[in-house]
Amino acid sequence: MNKVLIIGGSGFLGCHLVDRFYAFNPRPEIHILDIRPPPSLSKEFYSFDESAIIFHKGDITDPVSLRDIYREIKPDVIVHSASPVHGMGRDIYFKVNVDGTRAIVDVAAEKEFTGIIRAVVYTSSASVIYTGADLRNADESTPIPPPSQQMDAYNESKAIGEQIALEANGRREDFKTCALRPSAMFGPGDRQLIPNMVAVASTSGVHFQIGDNWNLFDFTYIGNVAHAHVLAAQKLLDDSVTNVAGESFIITNNSPVYFFTVPRKVWALKGVIPSWTITFSRPVGMALAFMSELVAKLRGKEALFTRFRVSFTCANRYFNINKAITRLHYEPIVELNDAIEISLRYITFEESEMQKNLVEKKSE
Repeated sequence: MNKVLIIGGSGFLGCHLVDRFYAFNPRPEIHILDIRPPPSLSKEFYSFDESAIIFHKGDITDPVSLRDIYREIKPDVIVHSASPVHGMGRDIYFKVNVDGTRAIVDVAAEKEFTGIIRAVVYTSSASVIYTGADLRNADESTPIPPPSQQMDAYNESKAIGEQIALEANGRREDFKTCALRPSAMFGPGDRQLIPNMVAVASTSGVHFQIGDNWNLFDFTYIGNVAHAHVLAAQKLLDDSVTNVAGESFIITNNSPVYFFTVPRKVWALKGVIPSWTITFSRPVGMALAFMSELVAKLRGKEALFTRFRVSFTCANRYFNINKAITRLHYEPIVELNDAIEISLRYITFEESEMQKNLVEKKSE
């Protein structure tokens, strides 16, 4: 692995991918392709030297631009982690996750790059097999549902992107692809999962629960997901490994917990322990979410409180990762409790930095 190109390397997962590839020995030359440069990051949470990372700005839906960048870098492996966050519109999901993925793999598989670009690792999602029904110990043999059964545009587009990436496997004799499906990622840089739980800690929301909380759920630390990507890249580049190319792999912390275990641990670490709780049933939550979606649609916006989120909260949604363990030799490197504490330290650090910047601006 001499050179790696991380597409979406300035994002949440992307920065952790850079960190893990930077720690790889021997260290490859690391390139980032994104619409913006990577942010300035604290050495307390990221170890890589920013000056050693080469940034490229480009449009992943433009084959001409991609071809020029590939020619310049000549990467051995491409990791495609670019994806809009939840809460965006359908058009942007399909533009990035479908059109972008198609352009990335189509150009990489061209004959011109024979002997140069040998592998693409696509970041999919464990939710591509989720329809709102329980997933108990689900593995990669669970079929991806048709679009009509997908819970939202994000997961529908992710599923199509995964299919595009995997179908490109073997298009050239020396060209391999695989897909990783992480479940509910969180960690430093997270703007959704743990921050939303922290935000609830200062509201009456800590007293409310949707569902009976007997549902097991897989949360996954972002550093473990990045670690799995490095392992996948290694396996694809190793010609002696024959059971990774063309395959998808579910990635979790391998430690499912009852859903509200994590938010309540977050609240407890923030010093908030609810003395009472009111529980809403799943049907009530779904009805409220439907109204939220309807209002958002009428206003031409994407709903934040959705049926997907309610079903996400109430469903059994845990996975069997034996395939990743046996074929990628994946094991989580950070345990769940430690990961939650790291995430909260990061949020506290960010709050401190923001406060410091405000003070500096006032003093100017």
